[in-house]
Amino acid sequence: MKRVVVWGASSGLGLAIAQYFAEKGAEVVGVARNPDKSPDLKAICQSMFTCDATVAEEVNAVVAQLNQEDIIISTMGSFRADIPVDYLGHRHLIDAACKASLKRFVLVTSLGCGDSWKYLSDRSKAGFGGVVREKSLAEAWLQTSDLDYTIIRPGGLKDGEVTGNGVLVEPKEVHGLVYRQEVARLLFEMLEKGQGSGEIFHCVDPELTY
Repeated sequence: MKRVVVWGASSGLGLAIAQYFAEKGAEVVGVARNPDKSPDLKAICQSMFTCDATVAEEVNAVVAQLNQEDIIISTMGSFRADIPVDYLGHRHLIDAACKASLKRFVLVTSLGCGDSWKYLSDRSKAGFGGVVREKSLAEAWLQTSDLDYTIIRPGGLKDGEVTGNGVLVEPKEVHGLVYRQEVARLLFEMLEKGQGSGEIFHCVDPELTY
């Protein structure tokens, strides 16, 4: 496994991914607006960077220190922030990665993004549709870049143990939940096998119920 650079590593899914990859022996670099938010992050990561991804200069400064063979995994997101990172931050990161000739980029968004918008309930559209649209713009920006990308759209995220029951499926109407740790497992196995290039996956655990 090449070195992975996890953007949004200080909490939520980003932290779960950093933890799982480190446990599997991968070299992990953590990037976050506030790395001190998680006391465990320093022990997990070989190195860390502080970066506000809504500021292009900060993103460029971090990417300039990465290797071309590094794998970027981004889980960055924000809800009701003054300046949402979901699109703007990813646009900065994607542009910087292209300029630096990095190759592999895994973007984690959510069900409802892109062409799965039509499967989102009216209640969900009203509740967090704005965030989904921002993430959809990030997906489109990545898809029209020169990067070797994979887009993962998880269902509702919860914390829990790895179940081994989660699935990555081609885009279609699916609804459900998945543990953050299970998403991390699926990502690790996909990258370890060299799979997922140029693909979009929906991600749920059929065994979990609301």
